[in-house]
Amino acid sequence: MALIPFDDRDGFIWLDGHMVPWRDAKLHVLSHALHYASAVFEGERCYSGNIFRLRDHTNRLIESGRILGFDIPWTAQQIDDACDAVVKANGFTEAYIRPIAWRGAEEMGVGAKATKIHLAIATWEWGAYFGVEQRMKGVRLDLAKWRRPAPDTAPTASKAAGLYMIGTMSKHAAMDAGFDDAFMLDHKGDVAEATGANAFFVMADGQIHTPTPTCFLDGITRRTVMALAKKRQMPMVERVIRAEELSQASEVFLAGTAAEVTPVACIGSQSYTPGDITKTLMEDYMDLVRKGPDEVMKLVG
Repeated sequence: MALIPFDDRDGFIWLDGHMVPWRDAKLHVLSHALHYASAVFEGERCYSGNIFRLRDHTNRLIESGRILGFDIPWTAQQIDDACDAVVKANGFTEAYIRPIAWRGAEEMGVGAKATKIHLAIATWEWGAYFGVEQRMKGVRLDLAKWRRPAPDTAPTASKAAGLYMIGTMSKHAAMDAGFDDAFMLDHKGDVAEATGANAFFVMADGQIHTPTPTCFLDGITRRTVMALAKKRQMPMVERVIRAEELSQASEVFLAGTAAEVTPVACIGSQSYTPGDITKTLMEDYMDLVRKGPDEVMKLVG
């Protein structure tokens, strides 16, 4: 099945306060963000007509912009309303939503204080990130050669576009080697995350361990899974995990907006068997995302 190019689709995109036809949502080739990665974005999912944890995503988008040194000129409520509006304008109830804010073309060069900040919100239908059948048997991850940067070398607390360059490079290398995705270590050589999702490890003692997000995003889905595990009284440990400990896990799974909760079959040469803990949390998550916002807030606060 041929992919439909993202610049040649029917529908609508919210751009700088206006709903515009999909093909008319454009920016100039000399936009600062294209040259200097001065852009931040979010990934959100809509289930049964409700965008899951919308305000949390909007707040993170605004904060990511501030970390990069700019203020998005719309309030959180205006951004929330725009996300809902673009989903409805395209007639979706199950969809992926992509808000992105960036520096425009008013100034070129490393210094760009005179640039205007733009905001666009697009949405499209997108099923399971790795495919439903593949998800149940677990995805295969290669160990990336690139590492997540230290927090004093990059704005690692933001969802900044530039931070995903090494993710794309790592995923492409993994796919070329016959894997589904790549797994990344951090700048110290400790366990970090996949290219676009956080990771959890069920260790021999039955506890769930997850690396402390010192140089990568403390994901919204990550925190949701931790809350679901707490509700189940599953022991959860957040700590530094050494690379050599990958062999000590019995189950591994990923968590992210796109990936949702996805079991892992291997990281490099180390194999894992998706088990009951992974299956339970995967089912709990898929049940939660279809509840109303009030029910979600009862869990995550």
